Amino acid sequence: MSFSNLLIKSGVNGGLRGTPTAALGLLHVSTRQGHTLRGKPPGVARTLEQRLRDENVTDPEIVARVNIGFPQLKPSRSAQLKLRLEHLKAQRASKELEKLARSNKLVIDLDKVQDAYVKSTGQHDLRLLADHYGIFEHLFGSAYFVPRVPLSIRYELDANTFYPVYNGNVIKPSEASKAPIISFDGQLDPITGKSAEGDSYWTLLLTNPDAHYTNPAAECLHWFISNIPNGKIGEGEVLAEYLPPFPPRGLGYQRMVFVLYKQVSRLDLGRHKLDAKDHTDLEKRSFSTLEFYRQHQDELTPAGLAFYQSNWDESLTKFYHNVLQIKEPVYEYDFPKPYLADQKFFPLKQPFNLYMDKHRDIKQVNKEYLERKLAQTHPFDGPEPPLRFPMAHPIKDVPSWLATEIRKRRLGTGRVQDY
Repeated sequence: MSFSNLLIKSGVNGGLRGTPTAALGLLHVSTRQGHTLRGKPPGVARTLEQRLRDENVTDPEIVARVNIGFPQLKPSRSAQLKLRLEHLKAQRASKELEKLARSNKLVIDLDKVQDAYVKSTGQHDLRLLADHYGIFEHLFGSAYFVPRVPLSIRYELDANTFYPVYNGNVIKPSEASKAPIISFDGQLDPITGKSAEGDSYWTLLLTNPDAHYTNPAAECLHWFISNIPNGKIGEGEVLAEYLPPFPPRGLGYQRMVFVLYKQVSRLDLGRHKLDAKDHTDLEKRSFSTLEFYRQHQDELTPAGLAFYQSNWDESLTKFYHNVLQIKEPVYEYDFPKPYLADQKFFPLKQPFNLYMDKHRDIKQVNKEYLERKLAQTHPFDGPEPPLRFPMAHPIKDVPSWLATEIRKRRLGTGRVQDY
């Protein structure tokens, strides 16, 4: 019975008849599904998100994000609608398409679908994905850009096997040991989306915002090519040779980010050049995309983006020893010790042996289990054969916790299987 019903049945019929004001005050109890609501109603009480927002007030003008990319000149809405209507009329007027569709023989060209998606909303979706993965926040701070030039990046494993770079897919270090094959339309005007006349120069950077050991705010520069003429990667000026990803064991996934910049003209970026002798020097590969852009923001504009993720595999052991010539780092999570309440003299409803093992050294417990298993294992014949009918043998004159332990040994279940 709820508190409101209790008041109605007992209090109202008793001493509250002559005091209607007091009765109304006592009967004003908010209930929902038979439960009394404590505190303010849901419509009045503020959520945790609202409270945190009120405590951490920020100036909208300071935290406002800045678009540092190219704008896009879109055709008018009427022109887009006209093109769509013309396309629909052409599709409906085609008798061959209708015949193939009715006979279930119509094959859709997925390459055309991909091209249409990239030209329409693909690059905007890529920008949202990059925001989701924290690419812009960790590379450009409060700035962002919409990629206008699509990048095609593939890692070649053999003559017939390629691993393309999608929007955040996983590529292992063994698959990315060689420099990828990159192609893009170097004659594309990022603003109009059409081919431009004259020569154009580009800069390609590959950085890892998660790979620096000594400075968490810095990045590791994996590849740097500048003055790429008309999209021809092989003719560009290599300032830093390609270095494969090397995510340490135990740290999870790391992001590898390709950023393509369009240059105003041919630039002299020789001060960023990395000597051949410093190819594997990780400290000299320290890099900051934000500082680099601040220095050259008048000559460079980001126009393309691609990224993937990579985590540790067995090929990195030799890479650390033979290429980087350092000891391979291994990271493990330091789990906190489990909470143990004060030991009781008579623990109720708990197995005696398991309760005592909680307060013992885990190494000693492991040693006892291992010695017990080795004592029942013949050095040449192996372990003793299991009982044919283990539950048919009675267990008498032992405590309940010991009977349970003997039953587990016979069935081969429980903690003994861990040793």
